[in-house]
Amino acid sequence: MKYSRLLAAGFLALSACSSMAEPIAPPVISDGAESKAAHELTSIATDYVKLTLELGEQEAGYVDAYYGPAEWAEMAKAKTRDIGQLGEAIADLRQRLDALPESGDPLGNARQKFLSAQLRAAATRFAMMQGETFSFVTEAQGLFGVTPELRPLEEFDPVLEEIENIAPGEGPLSERVAAFEEGYIIPKDRLKAVFDTAIAECKARTKKYFDLPEGENFRMEFVTGKSWSGYNYYQGDYQSLIQVNTDLPIFIGRAVDLGCHEGYPGHHVYNMLLERNLTKGRGWQEFSIYPLYSPQSLIAEGSANYGIELAFGGEERLEYERDVLYPLAGLDPDTAAAYWALQIAKQALSGARMTIAQQYLDGEITREQAVALSQKYQLVSRERAEQMTDFTEQYRSYVINYGLGMEMVREWIEAQGDAPVWRWKAMERLLSEPMLPGELVEN
Repeated sequence: MKYSRLLAAGFLALSACSSMAEPIAPPVISDGAESKAAHELTSIATDYVKLTLELGEQEAGYVDAYYGPAEWAEMAKAKTRDIGQLGEAIADLRQRLDALPESGDPLGNARQKFLSAQLRAAATRFAMMQGETFSFVTEAQGLFGVTPELRPLEEFDPVLEEIENIAPGEGPLSERVAAFEEGYIIPKDRLKAVFDTAIAECKARTKKYFDLPEGENFRMEFVTGKSWSGYNYYQGDYQSLIQVNTDLPIFIGRAVDLGCHEGYPGHHVYNMLLERNLTKGRGWQEFSIYPLYSPQSLIAEGSANYGIELAFGGEERLEYERDVLYPLAGLDPDTAAAYWALQIAKQALSGARMTIAQQYLDGEITREQAVALSQKYQLVSRERAEQMTDFTEQYRSYVINYGLGMEMVREWIEAQGDAPVWRWKAMERLLSEPMLPGELVEN
């Protein structure tokens, strides 16, 4: 399935903005003029980083990671510009960027387009900081550069009927599934051993194809009181802090999920490759900062989710979990296939999460209805449905980046070739260049 129609207004608006700044027949520019333009682009990138840091002072969590010059962060904390001046600064940077001629360097052009998309997202988020509200779809367009295709919840009913055969019995299907999954909870005293082992395997499989930076590492913590189940806080210098939320029971399948998504080849690797290849390799300081509400997040979350499939193709994951993680967790390996079948079936319900989030954030349903629909169409316990709704309230349209992002990344990578080596090479390119969501559907 092609995703051109999913981008619709979001990508078209971005393309239109870009086309106004880039003539159909770019003028021939001298080496001196090109050097001047490149210098101006670097100046814009520097100002973009400083501006993003200041926006991060206005909204906690806006800046997901920063490892650039410490003095820039200190300047941002001094709050030298008020909120109105920050809005003017966003508009000024966009105008300066649009005025630049097209570069003779394809990667330089990609850099320019990346900054343009990031600034468009900054303008959208700035408006939201000022109290402006958008519909779910419009917000997603502005922040992430895509238009999600929302399916009616009724379209997921056939999937529920199929799962009825996996978890037969009396009572609501969500309760039967939750009861079934209770037999696959990792005991708390075995969590660290299971997660350490799973992450090590994710890393080993990634290292077969990627040349990881020397000295790279992560630190893992178990935390509580969060709306998410796992988080990677990239620290710079190829180091990450990975946090795992233990508010709710953790199922055996979560170990590989988190190991790949937050670690290898997911967020940890993504940030490392950008730092090594772009921030340090090319001196592009804009990649030393990661604003959460930007098109970069669709690439980050989509590639992190697809990385699970890439590292554990076919039934490799079932075999690894059954033979290694189940015994380590004290679970019965003979039951692994049944749990695996249920998880595969549930994947077909992922799109329902976007629809529920849209209905709730657009005021079409109440919070209680959102929780109930999450139980029904995500087949989770009430406690987990409440946590998912908390996440929607906090991060809003960000939820599109997981399911839609993964589908777009999967389609783009798998179009590059069938052999694992070609898919890993495509993944490495995706994680190492200033790629935008629209570029995933151009071919």
